[in-house]
Amino acid sequence: MDQIKIGKFIAEERKAKKYTQRELADKLSISDKTISKWERGNGFPEVSLLLPLCNELEITVNELLSGERLQAMDYKKKAEENMVNLVKEAQESKKKIIMSAMVSVLVIVAAVPLFVVAGMFEMQVWTRVLLMGIGFVIMVMGIAIACVLDREAGAFECPECKERFVPDMKSYVMGPHTITKRKLTCPKCGCTKYCKHVLTR
Repeated sequence: MDQIKIGKFIAEERKAKKYTQRELADKLSISDKTISKWERGNGFPEVSLLLPLCNELEITVNELLSGERLQAMDYKKKAEENMVNLVKEAQESKKKIIMSAMVSVLVIVAAVPLFVVAGMFEMQVWTRVLLMGIGFVIMVMGIAIACVLDREAGAFECPECKERFVPDMKSYVMGPHTITKRKLTCPKCGCTKYCKHVLTR
């Protein structure tokens, strides 16, 4: 999905209805900052808001996902394209999560033997320090790559308002987590809870 194109389309349709961002936000019971975020292409309406938004703007969900008004002939073709794009996005997110897990395993496989060798065998101090330094660098780089891949795979969904968002790197790294959830602050409702990692934005 082209979020920039969709954002411009939302803005055009809102202006055509002569709504301000605040007026449209009030009709959807959300903040005008959320509307602004959509229109700038920095976010996408959560699933529960798709139909209400489309009803207010008098467009179809298919037109919203396409980022343009559709003629009857194009409608079915675009609907199929949009479905394929959603499946593709979910598959790409899955690949990133798998790659993140693989990088983590490779880091352990590469770094742990260096620490073991440095600790178990007799050697000069500088050699021990060098092996431990290399092991540390491998771990830091591997963890950084794994974090970037995992963070960019899909999004996190707030359990309160169902907003889907991608956290900044600092919030992502510092947030306590389980395998599928991470404690984050929702940019929409402001609550800090364990947010589920989902495959689509």
